[in-house]
Amino acid sequence: MAARVVSWQAAWDAALYADDGFFRTVRPADHFRTSAHVGTFARAVAELARRTGAATVVDLGAGGGELLTALHALLPDVELVGVEVAARPGALPDEVAWTPALPDRIDGLLIANEWLDNVPCPVVERDDDGVDRVVLVDPATGDETLGDVHDSPWMRRWWPLAAPGERAEDGTPRDAAWADAVARVDGVAVAIDYGHVLADRPPFGTLRSYADGREVDVRLDGSRDVTADVAVDAVAAAVDGRLVRQRDALAELGVDGRRPPLDLASTDPAGYVRALSAAGEAAELTSRGGLGDFWWIVTDRRDAA
Repeated sequence: MAARVVSWQAAWDAALYADDGFFRTVRPADHFRTSAHVGTFARAVAELARRTGAATVVDLGAGGGELLTALHALLPDVELVGVEVAARPGALPDEVAWTPALPDRIDGLLIANEWLDNVPCPVVERDDDGVDRVVLVDPATGDETLGDVHDSPWMRRWWPLAAPGERAEDGTPRDAAWADAVARVDGVAVAIDYGHVLADRPPFGTLRSYADGREVDVRLDGSRDVTADVAVDAVAAAVDGRLVRQRDALAELGVDGRRPPLDLASTDPAGYVRALSAAGEAAELTSRGGLGDFWWIVTDRRDAA
């Protein structure tokens, strides 16, 4: 049987979002831990919602609804909406809405935590003649070939390749997807993800997969996540966004990783345990080399016409 060769973008999209794709058939929390699975993160999002006067919080790429479930207890008077291609989680509170598509208008706060890295985009490689070409792949085997010339204004501006064999993920679809989402917001939009900026683009791209809590070989059969880092400066430019590291964004929202004073253990043992747990979660969320290195792309549209 002849190989079925398609663009990487098409194969990636099918692996994640086809009827048998990863995000339609599995619970992401069973495979990897994100900020949304940490209680202190939900408290920070709730604080951001309060500070910005959000009537609604929309979680784009809501996974198993973990963040929304936590917010339900923290923001009883705020409308909560999860946007996800998977079926509604059974344990999600009845008051939380669940939809496969973004609302036309969002009056409040839009959060997209580790969503952009799963927006498929063209994979591009510079050939031996110095020409950028689309990378094609056989989804069944992973075998790759180079296809048509890829002449992209985005690549020239945001990720120019210099030498044969260098690769990139063309972020044009990601910029467009987030710009569309942000345009719906009367309030504040925040995309949170791992990524890079022009000064430190990786020379050979960033495609990888995760399953069962660890990085694994990339496969396009729907059994595992397929992800790539985000060119966060390009996304920010597309939406007039402010770039800030997660550790700094959470500090602005009052997240503090310092351990509680030891004498609290004798005066209020239960309070000490709670404070110690919160400090541990804060340390995880703000750690260098870990979640603290994530980028927040923050766009405030409260004064937009």
